[in-house]
Amino acid sequence: MLREILALSVEDKIFYAVLFFSWTVYVWEAYLAYRQRKIYRATVHVPTELGKIMDSETFEKSRLYQLDKSNFGFWSGLYSEFEGTLILLLGGIPFLWKLSGHLTAHFGFGPEYEISQSLVFLMLATLFSAFTGLPWSLYNTFVIEEKHGFNQQTIGFFLKDALKKFAVTQCILLPVTSLLLYIIKIGGDYFFIYAWLFTLIVSLILVTIYADYIAPLFDKFTPLPDGELRSEIESMAKSISFPLTKLYVVEGSKRSSHSNAYFYGFFKNKRIVLFDTLLEDYSPLNQSEEKEPGTGEENETVVNESKAKPKNKKQGCSNPEVLAVLGHELGHWKLGHTVKNIVISQMNSFLCFFLFAVLIGRKELFMAFGFYDTQPTLIGLMIIFQFIFSPYNELLSFCMTVLSRRFEFQADAFARGMGRSSELYSALIKLNKDNLGFPVADWLFSMWHYSHPPLLERLRALTGPKQD
Repeated sequence: MLREILALSVEDKIFYAVLFFSWTVYVWEAYLAYRQRKIYRATVHVPTELGKIMDSETFEKSRLYQLDKSNFGFWSGLYSEFEGTLILLLGGIPFLWKLSGHLTAHFGFGPEYEISQSLVFLMLATLFSAFTGLPWSLYNTFVIEEKHGFNQQTIGFFLKDALKKFAVTQCILLPVTSLLLYIIKIGGDYFFIYAWLFTLIVSLILVTIYADYIAPLFDKFTPLPDGELRSEIESMAKSISFPLTKLYVVEGSKRSSHSNAYFYGFFKNKRIVLFDTLLEDYSPLNQSEEKEPGTGEENETVVNESKAKPKNKKQGCSNPEVLAVLGHELGHWKLGHTVKNIVISQMNSFLCFFLFAVLIGRKELFMAFGFYDTQPTLIGLMIIFQFIFSPYNELLSFCMTVLSRRFEFQADAFARGMGRSSELYSALIKLNKDNLGFPVADWLFSMWHYSHPPLLERLRALTGPKQD
């Protein structure tokens, strides 16, 4: 066996190494998920240490929800792995590249128009991915999320939303990719520096404009009304010199009853966004009765575009708890976590572009994936970033997960330092209940996957002695 492996050509060794690592990662992930499913199946009663923070009904609901999600993840992951393997074995990538060439040639663009062919390839690839992923997305939304009371969408809203997302993605992806390919082609020996700077600028622009120009295409953003909550949020932001300029509520309830909050923006232009499902006094899901259809324009929109039923009564947090959650989020800003993540991301991006510059001239990399006569830049990006860097990406992902958990503890401690420990404690319990999070985790699964510490660990840290 070893002798046969050594006798393989370099390109064959690369190809089989990629397949081997891909399946190794899948088996590892499947093993971790299996360990966690054992926890879901075996832990049918509320553990003693959870008795004061979770009732048996909620515990059972969260157990069944997470078990369904885990089973779905197993089958969707298995399909994805088989699909990826078949695409590689059957030469799907070079086939799609040739098809793209035929299409561009039909419109009078020959092989010298590589960027045009690359854009057609990219559009076809994303269309294929969207088409094959649609059944899984439909099942997840209208079977699993619906079954457990989270889905608020109709089929029509879902499909319209999917088409809109695809169109917006293409409007961003295609011009950005064409400029990146052009920079790589004309950049000379130091193209990797220019390519990295370009991606940095694009990412900063997208972060800046996302919530103002892109997100409103999908969700309704309204200013948080004047009142006690708004005044207290503004006062809290001012107390730590957070440059708050806008405060929004996003209508997340028309999609899902899951809740969230985040901030965005650079320098002195920060905005805070609260999901309406986070606000106990604001969420439409807490209203026991809606107006009858046809009695008002606003209600008609809700009926036509969303199934805004009160599936989870009294969802969300009280105003003091919302302030505690925001204290945690503002802690990320005050402690520099956002900047640190950006710096790490850009250092990684620069390293990857540098290594790409080193590897792009290796013809055997292209031959390994069926490109014997041509070496398209887009295909090189795909091969190197997606396949060759795969082991490195797995290691980096794990390290970032570990770092994220550390940041979460620090942000909790920051909110505690603001005197909001008890409110954050109750908010975490409520959010865990609203999102049906299961509070018992296998240690290895948790270590590998949880970017946020398990609920019990966070609660213990909030009530334990303060850390310097």
